[in-house]
Amino acid sequence: MTRPHKVQIREVGPRDGFQNEPERIPTDDKVRLINALGRAGFTRIEVASFVRPDVIPQLADGVEVLERIEVPDETKLMVLVPNSKGLDNALKVRDKFHEVAIFVSASETHNKRNVNRTVDETMADNDVMAKRIVAEGLDCAAVIATSFGCPFEGKVDLTRVLDLAERFAEAGATEIGFGDTTGMCNPAYASEFFAAALDRLPGVEVTAHFHNTRGQGLANAYAALEAGCASFESSFGELGGCPVPAGSTGNIATEDLVSMFHEMGVETGLDLPRVIEAAREAQTVLGRKLTSHSIVAGPIEWAASPR
Repeated sequence: MTRPHKVQIREVGPRDGFQNEPERIPTDDKVRLINALGRAGFTRIEVASFVRPDVIPQLADGVEVLERIEVPDETKLMVLVPNSKGLDNALKVRDKFHEVAIFVSASETHNKRNVNRTVDETMADNDVMAKRIVAEGLDCAAVIATSFGCPFEGKVDLTRVLDLAERFAEAGATEIGFGDTTGMCNPAYASEFFAAALDRLPGVEVTAHFHNTRGQGLANAYAALEAGCASFESSFGELGGCPVPAGSTGNIATEDLVSMFHEMGVETGLDLPRVIEAAREAQTVLGRKLTSHSIVAGPIEWAASPR
């Protein structure tokens, strides 16, 4: 597979990142940070989640955020819904976003602990939701968590993951993201996995979502790119994680991913200094040091070649 020369990156920090913070980020700060991401050139941002506010209070202001943010017209906004009730609530403000993400865990134990349902129960609801989302004229994206390994069950069979992906595609999902939810992937397996996924899912946008729990996130992204993957998700400042189990740290930092791709000659359409600026602002808002490297080092500045 030829390495893609151009990739799409969805910024997931405003949803996947903010929901894992121990305190609620003020709505004004969320709006300001998302607007900064829009100015950095993101054409895809995951903004909100329609879950019960008592379950994830950090995202209880999702509707207000959607109503107040000001991003370029070409920026597609995504919301995540856990079930049909969440979709009902999201569709009440259907004109405020463009894409809906539905999800399942590839492992039974993680799915049960995450949404208190079996995989079969979740997929039955997802089949219904996907059709409703498409009927509303919205893009449907599906996410499969623990695609590369489960902290409770260990290895997750590749065929099982791709069977779930195929079922999502049959229900109407045009994009399928594979999540390394607790950072259990390695570059060799990422290469094998994405080669198989791209082969099995022709016509479907295949997206890589790696966490940096064990420091292999960028290496895994590179391996996925080399296998032909041209769609990625990441989080500015390396925000995020997984509440199940504890100790699962954040997504790969968007600014580190963009820096790597740019140095490789891969186009992202993003303004790296502005991405870094947004991440540094998030660090200020949270009042603690974030773990991305580019926040500290900044973009690479090559000296002019001597004449």
